[in-house]
Amino acid sequence: MIENVAREPEIIDLATYLNNMGATIRGAGTDVIRIEGASKLAANNAHTIIPDRIEAGTYLSIAAAQGDGILVKNIIAEHLDSFLAKLEEMGVVMDVGEDSIFVYPSGELHGVTIKTAPYPGFATDLQQPLTPLLMKADGEALVIDTIYPKRTRHVPELLKMGADIRVEDDHIKINHSEQLTGATVAAEEIRAGACLMLAGLMANGETTITKVDNILRGYDRVVMKLQGLGADVQLVDSAS
Repeated sequence: MIENVAREPEIIDLATYLNNMGATIRGAGTDVIRIEGASKLAANNAHTIIPDRIEAGTYLSIAAAQGDGILVKNIIAEHLDSFLAKLEEMGVVMDVGEDSIFVYPSGELHGVTIKTAPYPGFATDLQQPLTPLLMKADGEALVIDTIYPKRTRHVPELLKMGADIRVEDDHIKINHSEQLTGATVAAEEIRAGACLMLAGLMANGETTITKVDNILRGYDRVVMKLQGLGADVQLVDSAS
């Protein structure tokens, strides 16, 4: 028996995959999972991994911040309920389809309070990718990360780009930033890197992101996807 288990959809997907191979796992999706030993596991029918909700949320943030009408495909919208609710509260207009979401060009946006929580609450992995969009909103936005209160490594990097952002008592306070300026910044971790990637798309001038491996390990073919949307982005080999 495993207690205090994550309840994310990925856990359910993994348990389903293993059960189809002969495992006996009960309780996936709750905070207690019970496992009965199996003598062997055997290959069964092909299993399709569920869409990456954090990758999807990142692209939805990009679409809302810079898009001129963007369709994000391969999404399970119910896995993003808390995130989508905040986008709507901000004023982002979307059409949610069966497995895709169309994001309309953003008009007036409003600052909101983000408070992360275990699933199905607002995911801690999406507070950083959403931050640049919050900079476009009127008024002050507030991010309270109850999962990782010290998840603020993106803030000093955003300050280099001219963002009006600060950390007080582990709360991130974000004000409308009229214009960001390109700078050299470091992706100190995966979601901070996604945040800086969006900030770079929004900024005037050229932005160089170092430690880019932290982005690439979580965002498959991200350069190709952004280029396909018309973004001026290149992956540069620092050794060249």
